[in-house]
Amino acid sequence: MDVTTPAQNQKAGAKEWLGLAVLALPTLVLSVDVTVLYLALPHLSADLQPSANQTLWIIDIFGFLLAGFLITMGTLGDRIGRRKLLMIGGAGFAAASLLGAYANSAEMLIAARILLGIFGATLMPSTLSLITNMFSDAKQRAQAVAIWAACVSSGIAIGPPIGGLLLESFWWGSVFLLAVPVMVLLLITAPFLLPEFRSPSAHRLDLVSVALSLAAVIPVIWSIKELADDGAAALTLAVLVGGLVFGVLFVMRQKRLAEPLFDVSLFRNREFSATLLMLLIGVGVVGGVYLFISQYLQLVKEQSPIEAGLWMLPSAFVMMITAAASPALIKWIRPGYLVGAGLAMSAAGYFMLLSVDAADELSMLVMSMIVLFSGLGPVFALGTDLVLGTAPPERSGSAAAMSETSMEFGISLGIAVLGSVGAAVYRNKMEGSVPEALGPDAVKTAGETLPGAIKVAQEAPPETAGPLRERAVGFFMDGFHASAMVCGITVGAFALISFVLLRNARTKAQVESEAEQAADTEELLPAPTT
Repeated sequence: MDVTTPAQNQKAGAKEWLGLAVLALPTLVLSVDVTVLYLALPHLSADLQPSANQTLWIIDIFGFLLAGFLITMGTLGDRIGRRKLLMIGGAGFAAASLLGAYANSAEMLIAARILLGIFGATLMPSTLSLITNMFSDAKQRAQAVAIWAACVSSGIAIGPPIGGLLLESFWWGSVFLLAVPVMVLLLITAPFLLPEFRSPSAHRLDLVSVALSLAAVIPVIWSIKELADDGAAALTLAVLVGGLVFGVLFVMRQKRLAEPLFDVSLFRNREFSATLLMLLIGVGVVGGVYLFISQYLQLVKEQSPIEAGLWMLPSAFVMMITAAASPALIKWIRPGYLVGAGLAMSAAGYFMLLSVDAADELSMLVMSMIVLFSGLGPVFALGTDLVLGTAPPERSGSAAAMSETSMEFGISLGIAVLGSVGAAVYRNKMEGSVPEALGPDAVKTAGETLPGAIKVAQEAPPETAGPLRERAVGFFMDGFHASAMVCGITVGAFALISFVLLRNARTKAQVESEAEQAADTEELLPAPTT
């Protein structure tokens, strides 16, 4: 065993805070990678010409595999060393980023995104676990976790602006190259600034559980996409049922194992379950809406990538501000109430998106996004700490892994479900709207996606091009509004759940602070007389 960690309650010094900055780098890059492709989508679609399904896989397969392997990699890090796993992941992530940057087909890009998800899963659990090792003082650790959460939220928010800046001068593959220098810097500095940690009680990695978890997640998500694409086909339903069966088998196995890969017993705690669901849904649905907003700005409003990124920037700044302010606000407002208020505000932002029209100025879109993302700040900032606070102290490691998994899986699930909802609305309304005279290939291309319709319109005769583009944009907006409506209703419902079920929930920092105060009070009490 090799453990380097501060003594209990020892204050962290300059080395630890510099180490936190190093840990923030992969966290920020992973979050940027979730959304950075949104603005590149029209460009890579024109170059690689992916189908509607391939487009969704390119966007969200990264997040699914990232979420699917997080807990597995967390266990592996405990066995081989968290710093060592972090560095392996950094090297692999850089190599996969290069593969993605120079992909020459949709299939090759999907393969690169698969590798990015697997190697990304080695980074996330290592960062949060090492923060726990480096910061033993409760208040400092709360500050460090808040900074870590801010990197997660800000990375998701600034991904599109960064992508826009790169796409203004370079080809779409440049958005992948952003990760390479960051990972190189991580590999250089980690041995000097980060401690190594191997858990003394690390158990063997249960490969059967790993296989069952993937056999449950991937088929279910594939089925959701196919249901939206082709309806309830027999094969799709069979795959869906198979995925659910594997999910049940996975849960049953975890209940039998002495050291489970996924501690399902934690879900007996109502507050823990509610907090995890709040992270899954509250954070997750924003991924799907981002997909539509980026296409709306570039394809409907015909903004350049850098212009589209700049229109998204105000909401990113607002979310960073509300996320940074949230840990201080819980001195006066219960965390559950603060998170519930944030979700309610986000729900209002989603409903405001219903007023955004193809002919509108962009002010309504920007105001909607500011309201939406300002509400997400408390969710990002307090979510992980609430999960840790509602879990038993001896299971904080499993709880942290579940928190990360919930956020990453939620974003990917949001992209898959909401992207499929919007795509289904578009395809159903476009059926029969493309002139047969353009040829079967053009009819198929225009009927699948808005980028495809715009490409067909550009090559069509003038008398056909204008009406075709107008219909495609109108049906795209219908899909956009349908997805926004689903988001508003869902997030609004979870706001009520937060107010009711999380009213007494406390963050881990609050729990530890109360325990310290109780211990201090006990020391001050006079000893009992005999």
